[in-house]
Amino acid sequence: MKKNFLQIIKIGIFLFVAIPSLYGQQVAVLHYNGGGDWYANPTALPNLVNFCNTNIKTTIDTKVEEVAPNNFDLFQYPYIHATGHGNILFDTNEITALRAYLNAGGFLHIDDNYGMKKFVLREVKKLFPDQELVEIGTDHPIFDGVYKFPKGLPKIHEHDGKQPQALGILLNGRLALLITLESDLGDGWEDPEVHNDTQEIRTAALHMGANIINYAFSY
Repeated sequence: MKKNFLQIIKIGIFLFVAIPSLYGQQVAVLHYNGGGDWYANPTALPNLVNFCNTNIKTTIDTKVEEVAPNNFDLFQYPYIHATGHGNILFDTNEITALRAYLNAGGFLHIDDNYGMKKFVLREVKKLFPDQELVEIGTDHPIFDGVYKFPKGLPKIHEHDGKQPQALGILLNGRLALLITLESDLGDGWEDPEVHNDTQEIRTAALHMGANIINYAFSY
């Protein structure tokens, strides 16, 4: 079973790397296990995709899919988004698949919707036990891209009142896994009536999201 699973992963890597025209214009939400509400913010990613298609001229499919960490379909998506408020847990096969996906050029963005941090840090350590999360500086393209964020992540929701933080795993110099904390970008991408954020806050969240999408599709 393990051998067959690894063969499937190898095929997925080949298609993801060798045929980008077939696997380049969709994004997905990560359907993870552990009990956390992976389905939180249902309008967030569709709104971000529409914003990007309109404002930075991407051509991303407006139908946002959901994908499990060990699903062969993982390799269809250059950008995968994960969010929620609670536990997130990856089993051995999911670790193998996610690591292969990220090493092959995929991008995983975990946006803490409040309450995920300790679980995310635990699972990322399982994904890359020999690497440390690094803080992403304001000179990085996600902050200095289409839209400028000289102070780093915008503060969308209060959470614990701490400074927003962007942490990541770099693979051969490329940011492959991004964790956004104390910001809650996804809430800012949601329909206006969901959180009643001001237009200024929603615009900042969408601009930041557009920078991340642009990076994920460009590097």
